Amino acid sequence: MRIINNSIQARNIKNAVVTIGTFDGVHLGHQAIFKEMRRLAQEIGGETVVVTFHPHPRQVLSIGTERLRFICSQEEKLKKIEEFGIDNVLIIPFTKEFASTPSEDFIKDYIIDSIHPSIIVVGYDHHFGKNRMGDYEMLTQLGKQYNFRTVQVEAQDVNEVAVSSTKIRNFLWAGNVKAANELLGYPYSVTGTVVEGNKIGRTIGFPTANLDIPNEYMMINNPGVYACQTMIDGKPYNAMANTGLRPTVEDRTDGDFIIEVNIFDFNGDLYGKTLKVWFLDRIRDEEKFKGLEALKAQLEQDRKKVKEYFLNNPSK
Repeated sequence: MRIINNSIQARNIKNAVVTIGTFDGVHLGHQAIFKEMRRLAQEIGGETVVVTFHPHPRQVLSIGTERLRFICSQEEKLKKIEEFGIDNVLIIPFTKEFASTPSEDFIKDYIIDSIHPSIIVVGYDHHFGKNRMGDYEMLTQLGKQYNFRTVQVEAQDVNEVAVSSTKIRNFLWAGNVKAANELLGYPYSVTGTVVEGNKIGRTIGFPTANLDIPNEYMMINNPGVYACQTMIDGKPYNAMANTGLRPTVEDRTDGDFIIEVNIFDFNGDLYGKTLKVWFLDRIRDEEKFKGLEALKAQLEQDRKKVKEYFLNNPSK
């Protein structure tokens, strides 16, 4: 997949099949758009082009920043887009000045004049440009003027729920990773560096890898205990993770979440290494216990439940 950072590089794309959006999470709805793009590109002997933005518009415009969370980082988003077979990604820097661009001007200046699309593919609820005034109908009219076709992909439903990044974020905010994963089409994950903690876990038989997440917007799980998986040196490991404030062992008032991962059947040193953790299901809420013995007893029950989860879900 080719990453394009300016419109000049996009001018040599042949018979471009284009889509536009932020694509946070690259969920099942996005995947349906990419699948349709690949089909259309094959029909006309063209290339697929995803036009996206960085930083995310909500960051720049300060929309809902008190609960601003993203499903995946820019790097992970690009990896996912590549996994689903896209040929090119054009990344447009998103600024407050750019946000004021009228919808028609955006399509003409950034899409038509640079990419010369043969087809533009959008989702069922797609809006773009200043105040999100642009939509499928506008694209259809512009297509008649500038000689491109517009294709709209229907909503993707899972258990009668229309897939959207907002719904996935809300599920994750509530700790319902199972529902979020169903809409994503793959397990939600976080990636961070393993740092030293207070090492209390190892004293009660539950050593943990404490993750430092570089992007504060990635911490979107509700406090609790989760069934997880991770990968170390190419080998998968089952695990359980606690996300939250660790109320039993310390009185945190800063509100910053900590992710501690107890990896089953692993005893190596992970300090300083990058660890990716996939969240599969929620086991319980985070609780405050009277002491370490009570915490240990509960963790033993948690580990039993997580192991039962993997026995009942062998494909995970």
